[in-house]
Amino acid sequence: MADADEIAAWDGEADTFDVVADHGLRDPAVRGAWRELLLGVLPEPPARVADLGCGTGTLSVLLAESGFEVDGLDFSPRMIARAEQKANGPDGLDGLRFTEADVFDPPLAEATYDVVLCRHVLWAMPDPAVALGRWLRLLTPTGRLLLVEGRWSNGVGLSAEHTVRLVEEAGRTAALTRLVDPAFWGRRIDDDRYLVVGTDW
Repeated sequence: MADADEIAAWDGEADTFDVVADHGLRDPAVRGAWRELLLGVLPEPPARVADLGCGTGTLSVLLAESGFEVDGLDFSPRMIARAEQKANGPDGLDGLRFTEADVFDPPLAEATYDVVLCRHVLWAMPDPAVALGRWLRLLTPTGRLLLVEGRWSNGVGLSAEHTVRLVEEAGRTAALTRLVDPAFWGRRIDDDRYLVVGTDW
């Protein structure tokens, strides 16, 4: 569970979080790359998505704009406040909700989501296997898990092989896609970033 220091640290990141190209998706090319990637592995809208560790809500908003119903969760009040600002925009977005909550044990109804999406969150969990088991309980029988993760050049994170193993040990089939194209990050990268899709078929 998140402690006060962790929450304060992420609150402190909120105002500048979106400066990074893949966080804010302000560059149309970067935004388009993520939209194409996600829509290529998601079920048809209006599928229901739990975006766990949503940060400033960039992916939640992207998916809501594409017709999905999205619940975004994050334990940082400042991140949630920024996400709500995006969601409320000029016209607001139907089917999009943000909740302040710790995603290690998300307070969401089990077996009600078509998709659980987590970007750069699993690596930070106190016990990734336990977190993964809790997240999978949120899915319907035909639901799918989307994990965008990485092991960065500073040694932090999870290797692709480790994440695949965690998903398979949880009883899911894991499909790995390495995200090496600079279009996703707004620059060339020299570390291991990837998408793992976990399904029950």
